[in-house]
Amino acid sequence: MAQGLNGLESYEDNLVPESAPEFPVPSPPLKVVFMGTPDFAAASLNALLAWPGATVVCAYTQPDRPCGRGQECKPSPVKLAAQAAGIEVRQPLNFKAQADVDALRALSFDVLAVAAYGLILPQSVLDAPRLMPMNVHASLLPRWRGAAPIQRCLEAGDLVTGITIMKMELGLDSGPILLQRALRIAEADHAGTLHDELAQLGADALIEALSRLPLGRLMLLPQDETRVTHAAKLTKDEGRIDWGREAQAVHNHIRAMHPWPGAFFDWEQAPGKTLRLSIEPGSIGGEVPAGTKPGSILGVVAGRLAIACADRLYLTPRITPRGKKPQDAQAFACGYLKTCQG
Repeated sequence: MAQGLNGLESYEDNLVPESAPEFPVPSPPLKVVFMGTPDFAAASLNALLAWPGATVVCAYTQPDRPCGRGQECKPSPVKLAAQAAGIEVRQPLNFKAQADVDALRALSFDVLAVAAYGLILPQSVLDAPRLMPMNVHASLLPRWRGAAPIQRCLEAGDLVTGITIMKMELGLDSGPILLQRALRIAEADHAGTLHDELAQLGADALIEALSRLPLGRLMLLPQDETRVTHAAKLTKDEGRIDWGREAQAVHNHIRAMHPWPGAFFDWEQAPGKTLRLSIEPGSIGGEVPAGTKPGSILGVVAGRLAIACADRLYLTPRITPRGKKPQDAQAFACGYLKTCQG
């Protein structure tokens, strides 16, 4: 087997097949309680709802919360998917109340399937299913335990990531591994595209794990604690670009921050005058002219705005000045650099 990249060993056998295999269908179907909140989790729920080997008896998701400029309370993607399928939805703040734990146990279910729920589950909840609590995690554990594995793997320049289905325990993403599926990261991938790929891969892996469970074809592989890395939660301030770094590090950072919180910097238009600019992922260009200050905008190259890093240019296709709409490189150059072409 091939040596994995960035410390990930023997990943080749787990890379995504060109066509999805058919998995055995348990009979009778497994009774599943699902817990999750965002779009990533909704992909797994929708896969469960479409699979004849499972009956989703209830969906748990976080309470509706205000969002957007109007701070209007909106249901989570998991809630919307469950309601569309006619599945009961429960939204406890936590499981500190014994009544909430008792209500879960009363469902008399086989498997607890969790994906990006956003709540820490007590042992009483993990003990509720007849067979097992399992979690869908967007990394090849033990690499990138925590809240932001997709962004952190891009930021680190990993060339491979994937999905882990693990048996849940009290520790943070520390439970034994049931199944892993790896995915090569393309140079053009950013957090948004990788999220969508991993959401689907996670849904497929969950179905595969559930299909194997009644047959006894899942081994519990303890995680290697010497290889643990942590994926801390993102903050808005992390989007700030440090142009003093090499272009590859800048590129990885911008990919990791797109679409949220977004990569940005304060461009010095003139002495004492700065403008906040947000940029989208692009590509690495040629060498920076000698004596160029990092963060300087040098014009348009191959239809992209060229910005100086420590060693090479960074070429971005779209720029958003603060308070303005996104614009392409040529429009920005015409309006702000006064270098209109054509």
